[in-house]
Amino acid sequence: MTTTPQPPTRARDLGVPFDGTPGRWNAITDVPGVEVGYATIIEGAPGDEVVARTGVTAILPRGREGAGVPCAAGVHSLNGNGELTGRSWIEESGSLTLPIGITNSHAVGAVHTGIDRWANEVHPELSAEWMLPVVGETWDGYLNQINAGHVRPEHAILAIESAAGGPVAEGNVGGGTGMNCYGFKGGSGTASRVVRFGAETHTVGVFLQANFGTRDELRLAGVPLGRESAAPNPYEDIEWFVRDGRRARVRAGSGSVIGIVITDAPLLPGQCEALARRVPLGLARTGTSGSHFSGDIFLACSTANAGAFTSSIPTAEPGEDPYETARFVPWGRIDPYFEAVVQATEEAVANVLVAARDMVGRDGHANVALPHDEVRAAFGGRAEHTAA
Repeated sequence: MTTTPQPPTRARDLGVPFDGTPGRWNAITDVPGVEVGYATIIEGAPGDEVVARTGVTAILPRGREGAGVPCAAGVHSLNGNGELTGRSWIEESGSLTLPIGITNSHAVGAVHTGIDRWANEVHPELSAEWMLPVVGETWDGYLNQINAGHVRPEHAILAIESAAGGPVAEGNVGGGTGMNCYGFKGGSGTASRVVRFGAETHTVGVFLQANFGTRDELRLAGVPLGRESAAPNPYEDIEWFVRDGRRARVRAGSGSVIGIVITDAPLLPGQCEALARRVPLGLARTGTSGSHFSGDIFLACSTANAGAFTSSIPTAEPGEDPYETARFVPWGRIDPYFEAVVQATEEAVANVLVAARDMVGRDGHANVALPHDEVRAAFGGRAEHTAA
């Protein structure tokens, strides 16, 4: 006898209410052409010499075939205690061309190299000029041996090559494998919203690598789940920094969050930056006040206007039609897209927490997932499935 696999549990399945209309998968991949891939590295038992709880996430706004075709893009940093490479060029040119990588804080170089190698192999015309990959990070050193060099360039290549559309795995996967969020197990999560614009329909997708917040801050749909939870909080309640030889205990709220927003709505680079600035508003709905020790950095891009926003070295004089053109949503009509970012960000945080599972890592360090029964009890057991 065969059985049909049950879809993963997400926040809506536990009765958490959200505003707005999600896309088919309620994921960043609802934006046409977007692909997400992971390389998840879980090696060793807690007492072993080598313990890895880490990985790489790859997000391809135009898929593998579309790498090198610029997207209008903008970035925003709520708190700069973190890293997102390639920011200077995005701010200068307003464009993004390569896959986006997300990993742990000490693996940025390896992932950067991996994206370079992949592009040189698959799209050599890109490496003939220059490459400035975008790689973001959050810190997984509580569960993962972060200084052991577990992430290598080939893991970034694997994440890119595994990227696909459709449903997106969440929780303990990819770059989010060893992350913690609001004192619970954190990781990777996503959501989307559909925006009507005249006769057209656009999609706004958000992806988070969530590793931020204190237990007492957590709220879902206004309910203070964190402070009311009976689940243990080993991440903040033990003096593990002291035992590890540091001079102080880890600060509550430390960690970071990387947020990626992608839409097929036609936007200018400055409008993409404005979308990126709305991610913190969605995070705030879940309780965070933005710790000084959390690097909170966000990128937004538009896959519309293919063929615009290029920046290649010219090989000839301008022809008879030397200009690029782009259409864009008027600034006066952009508010629904801001609303979509805020709504999808809030839900992506909830999806991270619901999808994550208990994990034990290096030196016996452990963290527990947000208990599903507590969520159901808080919201009266209402359930709504997200996939069509």
